[in-house]
Amino acid sequence: MKVNIGRSRLIKPIYQDNHPPKSHCIPLSVFDRVTYNQHLAVIYAYCPPTPPNITLELGLRTALGVYPEWAGRLGKDNYGNPIILLNDEGIRFVEAYVDCALDKTIIFKPSSSLLRLHPSLEGVVELVQVQITRFTCGSMVVGFTAHHLVADGNSTSSFLVAWGRASRGLEISPLPFPDRTIFYPRNPPKFEFEHKGVEYVTKNLKQVYPLINCNVDDIVVHKVHYSVDFLSNLKAKTSSTYGNNNKPFSTFDSIVAHLWRAITRARGLHGYETTRVRMSVDGRARLNPKVPNEYFGNLVLWAFASAKVNDLLTNPLPYAANLLHEAVIKINDNYFKSFIDFANHKVNEEDLVPNTTADTQESILWPNLEVDSWLRFPFYDLDFGKGGPHIFMPSFFPTEGMIFLVPSFIGDGSIDVFVPLFQQSLTIFKQICYSLD
Repeated sequence: MKVNIGRSRLIKPIYQDNHPPKSHCIPLSVFDRVTYNQHLAVIYAYCPPTPPNITLELGLRTALGVYPEWAGRLGKDNYGNPIILLNDEGIRFVEAYVDCALDKTIIFKPSSSLLRLHPSLEGVVELVQVQITRFTCGSMVVGFTAHHLVADGNSTSSFLVAWGRASRGLEISPLPFPDRTIFYPRNPPKFEFEHKGVEYVTKNLKQVYPLINCNVDDIVVHKVHYSVDFLSNLKAKTSSTYGNNNKPFSTFDSIVAHLWRAITRARGLHGYETTRVRMSVDGRARLNPKVPNEYFGNLVLWAFASAKVNDLLTNPLPYAANLLHEAVIKINDNYFKSFIDFANHKVNEEDLVPNTTADTQESILWPNLEVDSWLRFPFYDLDFGKGGPHIFMPSFFPTEGMIFLVPSFIGDGSIDVFVPLFQQSLTIFKQICYSLD
């Protein structure tokens, strides 16, 4: 598939009300600073009829007037602290076309072909990039990239919904809550939990990576579709033995427990090895008082569940689900506030760096997993006036062991899972990923 680039330019916000001064800046919060310092990309596909590019551009510029952070640039203040400079430099807007009909197999099967449907993620100063790719059949693909230091998945999906509303001539509502200065440390600080070695590590720490006979070129991203019936049976099996305070385990607990065991088995790990799952935990509803859901920025920490391979595979499925559930509920108000205190008092004092910095330097998580759940984000609500997307998915992101959970485009409650594994592991995984035995 050859993608022809028509125009590539910067577009700037259209302000309906007050225009922030271009000298204004927003300090990154402790949650912004600890997250991934990189762009992430998603792909939308729309069936015809689709609106013209000018409609999308005007809607995007209007949405930027409400979310001006995206049109700014990352920088540092006079003290070396990271900031977002609200200078209206603009975002990248690319118009492209393909001289053929949209080949659905390209979209349905994750591959490096997806990388042609959005701008490059490397060496980018813009905080958002958009590529509109048109096909001869009238279909349209929207490739969207955003810098994670600016916002988490909750905030980014809200911005995308706002873009759709503005493109339809509707009022943007609800408005974002943009105040990143609300996370005050306590006086005196209380370091109730261990954060060194969890969210932060020493600068000279050398990550120890496994000795395996595979490399990054051997990684394949496989898409698994779990139907509503399968998920129902999986939840019933997961909740059959271990009680979660006499409540059934959630769909998230159930599916991640199933994937953790299946991937561990497919990898062929030794029984004495330890395997760990890292899961994002949103703090908006966990902090007391609660932070509005409209908070714009990052407000995520991570829960970690670990087990010996032998224990994970010899115990029944509820054992794994319980480990995951217990790990997540520990990331509560006390944990978030302990992190705020630690990030404000200990990070500079001990010259620490985010653990995510080390994580993103390698594309292999073996023997561990990271799970990014997009099940509750309104990504499918990006409607430009002709209906929602036919397909929504992450771009090609071949980091072995980094799993994405996405609501299926079918819209019936089924789930698509994107699983990057080594080719040698994938053969076995395909054989067991639907087995409940």
